[in-house]
Amino acid sequence: MLQDEIRTRMQAAMKARDKDVVSTMRLVLTAVRNAEVEKMGKLEDTEVVAVIGREARRRKEAIEAYSAAGREDLAGNERREKEILDGYLPAQLAEQELVRLIEAAIAEAGAAGPGDLGKVMGPLMAKLKGQADGGLVSRLVRERLAGS
Repeated sequence: MLQDEIRTRMQAAMKARDKDVVSTMRLVLTAVRNAEVEKMGKLEDTEVVAVIGREARRRKEAIEAYSAAGREDLAGNERREKEILDGYLPAQLAEQELVRLIEAAIAEAGAAGPGDLGKVMGPLMAKLKGQADGGLVSRLVRERLAGS
């Protein structure tokens, strides 16, 4: 189970005195515990990966905000946490593969223009589930639909 793997990694990091990994694993376990309380039950591994994905997105947003504010020290901390979190997430699809899947989804939905964005995005994001950034997918779909 993924939660056990995270606990084991945290314990190993404690022994190695790796503060970054310890704090990141604690953060993940806390987020998972909160999600379990919200669900009122144990999370499956896929749900744990979704929680980790949310935390990684939060780190990405924090990196952008800190960098824009000129706080590279804080942005560096967030980058280290994001790198650790990314190790638990599925590999992201290459842009060429995304374009191929997007074009197939547009054809499948019979989308003809920008007004059909919702017809394409819903099924496509369900299919991609964690394998691509939603913002990137949205931008690529909009570009393809605008060119239709």
